[in-house]
Amino acid sequence: MQMGFRWYGEGNDDIKLSDIKQIPGVTSIVWALHDKMPGEVWEVEEIARVQKALEPYGFNMDVVESVNVHDDIKIGLPSRDGYIANYIQTIRNLSKFGVKVICYNFMPVFDWTRTDLFHPVGDGSTALYYEAGKIHDDPKEMADYILNNLHGLTFPGWEPERMAKLDELFEAYKPVTKEKLWENLKYFLEQLMPVCHECDIKMAIHMDDPPWDIFGLPRLLVDAASIDKFLGMVDDPYNCLTLCSGSLNANPENNVASIVRKHCDRIAFAHIRNVKHFENGDFSEASHRDCDGDTGILDILKAYHDCGFEGYIRPDHGRHLWDEGPGNVRPGYGLYDRALGIMYMWGIWDMLDKLDMLDKLDKWDKLDR
Repeated sequence: MQMGFRWYGEGNDDIKLSDIKQIPGVTSIVWALHDKMPGEVWEVEEIARVQKALEPYGFNMDVVESVNVHDDIKIGLPSRDGYIANYIQTIRNLSKFGVKVICYNFMPVFDWTRTDLFHPVGDGSTALYYEAGKIHDDPKEMADYILNNLHGLTFPGWEPERMAKLDELFEAYKPVTKEKLWENLKYFLEQLMPVCHECDIKMAIHMDDPPWDIFGLPRLLVDAASIDKFLGMVDDPYNCLTLCSGSLNANPENNVASIVRKHCDRIAFAHIRNVKHFENGDFSEASHRDCDGDTGILDILKAYHDCGFEGYIRPDHGRHLWDEGPGNVRPGYGLYDRALGIMYMWGIWDMLDKLDMLDKLDKWDKLDR
């Protein structure tokens, strides 16, 4: 596997590239142009500035997260073809810099949904939290809470310019049923696949977070059956998954390791995140250690290892540790817990490598006899 670390860019992230360089085994910076609005073309000169920042540290820029999809494409408006043309131009521009994977999502209105960005975990740290009872209330209240607690930091899918038009967005999505959203996603991908082949860039869709409808908005990538549908709907090796263990396992009925084993060849990018469930439907994000949550991190990483996964992977949301908190850290994206998560993942992977080697040596020994 190829280890990555999400970074929000110079002047937009308190974490420095020199900090990330000290985390063993990180070769990829998962990046984006966070000042771009959905639908805008990512220009060559803008991408080149990111490349220039990464070069002194030896990081590659193979994975982009996120090139966000314009709402007109998701809604299926006549204007979508113009925005798809812009997306195609962005793919071509990214290919000039060796980009191999684009992580995106197709969630209406909200990119992800949480009700508490700094919820006490119980050990002195805080983490992202979802309180099920609050999601039945006014979406404006949740949106205002999130925007007011980002302290000026950017978050893809939570652009203030879009959130200011929340009433208009909900009105525009009213005719969009789940089946219509599937149709619009298929239309989008079918337009992109020829240029993805031309540029050797995989489109890797992120799971919906959380994996159920919210505020009356349909969600698509929510379970094993919907993933089967998605991959069969546009059955192309460049139509891939960003398989997010935490997003899927917000629903404890989802078996992420089983999905990995079934579709490993279509997983271009993996997010490893741990979730702790509560009986009332709430959930909290947790450390990456298997026993601290209910996601099955050990089983998931063994599934990737057994399948010979050589794609890109990164730790997903971590807790906020050691004085990280509101105003000095982007929620879910502190330095320390993600670094701890990487070392936990490498420890599992290295042990699995060693066990495989010992098993082969034992087989050879028996053959020699």
